[in-house]
Amino acid sequence: MWGRCGFLKEKYYLCGRKQNPFSSIRMIDTSIFQGKKAVYYTLGCKLNFSETSTFGKMLQELGVVTAQKGERADICLINTCSVTEVADHKCRQAIHRLVRQNPGAFVVVTGCYAQLEADAVSKIDGVGLVLGSDEKARLVQYLSDYWLQDVASEREAKAFTQKTKDIRSFAPSCSRGNRTRYFLKVQDGCDYFCTYCTIPYARGFSRNPTIASLVAQAEEAAREGGKEIVLTGVNIGDFGKTTGENFLDLVKKLDGVQGVCRYRISSLEPDLLSDDLIAYCAMSRAFMPHFHIPLQSGSDTVLRLMHRHYDRQLFADKIRRIKELMPDAFIGVDVMVGCRGETPECFEETFGLLESLDVTQLHVFPYSERPGTSALSIPYVVSDSDKKLRSRRLITLSDAKTHDFYVRYAGQESEVLFEKATRGRAMHGFTRNYIRVELTPQQSKPEYDNQILRVRLEGFNRDKTALMATVL
Repeated sequence: MWGRCGFLKEKYYLCGRKQNPFSSIRMIDTSIFQGKKAVYYTLGCKLNFSETSTFGKMLQELGVVTAQKGERADICLINTCSVTEVADHKCRQAIHRLVRQNPGAFVVVTGCYAQLEADAVSKIDGVGLVLGSDEKARLVQYLSDYWLQDVASEREAKAFTQKTKDIRSFAPSCSRGNRTRYFLKVQDGCDYFCTYCTIPYARGFSRNPTIASLVAQAEEAAREGGKEIVLTGVNIGDFGKTTGENFLDLVKKLDGVQGVCRYRISSLEPDLLSDDLIAYCAMSRAFMPHFHIPLQSGSDTVLRLMHRHYDRQLFADKIRRIKELMPDAFIGVDVMVGCRGETPECFEETFGLLESLDVTQLHVFPYSERPGTSALSIPYVVSDSDKKLRSRRLITLSDAKTHDFYVRYAGQESEVLFEKATRGRAMHGFTRNYIRVELTPQQSKPEYDNQILRVRLEGFNRDKTALMATVL
């Protein structure tokens, strides 16, 4: 929302409160942003990517340009992840690297790692501002208040976070950054508190905006030429906690937005994937036959230790129901290996279940000890060597399932939404059921970007990560 004389009021939502969303926001002199250069770095999930691209869009509207490769930036924004210790390590590496590459830049760190380890992050040399999950909604305000002030005070780092129970804001996000697909944030936070996970502490409790506001964002994306939107969030099936609505109603309303040809649902908990939702997606206009469903473990013993909200039979029933109504559906599955309590027998239960199910791809990741989680009280500990062996077995299984799924469609015709090729790489896109498709350099044309084209699917590319195709 633009005010007079080049000042800006930044928009954000306080979920569950009836108050003026601008009541605590001061006027901003936008002239301090004109001509500045920024670099952005995102770690973690699609939700983080969506938020980062929205931050970039906000700053661009204030006159900030994205620094090109080799250019020194005035602002560095790092959106962090903290799902594992490896993620924490990557966050620290990224911060150090950007500080080193951009001497004198004002460095802002936000995201889950910033929320959980604000003090530690603020002590990293070169960091100017640390914003927790509630504060990042007011990024521009904090930049305006502390950027110039920090320059004058030798950049003493400032950290702003709230306790988990006080995280209330919802920062809207519907952006594509430099990609073809839009990412629409429909929900934030989580109420599940699984024993191995710190995300509820980093993101706060489940909250969401209204269906009407999300439909408006989808309509704006369509006006900008967006043809595909990915619905993102922390636990999106929990949509409606703060508005009294539900996820199925959201899906139905979004399906009616003209101009958007495709929707994908980023991830849905098995217990929140209702049969009614599966049935609606099977006959909908624009929701694709593509699901991502976290399993984490195929052992009921381990699922209980994790405090998951389902058992292996419910998960298997959901997979079979999807395949009954959408035989062509791509189904991705998250699975964790080596968590506390996962005995060899429990792992074999997981492997056997996944081997028996018609799923397409496994996202396999090893369990990581997270400080403050109740999983640390579980006595049985899996060695790092066993975690690696179990991971390799599941990755091999995943590769075989994905290969067989792709082979099933070689020689068939399909519609593909193509994406602009990055330098030195083949132009690619995805079918309705998420098969990655590549074109030869001779066939690739700039005008194919963001176009849905009919193709004939052929054999694998060189590294077997995509099917080659011929445009019809």
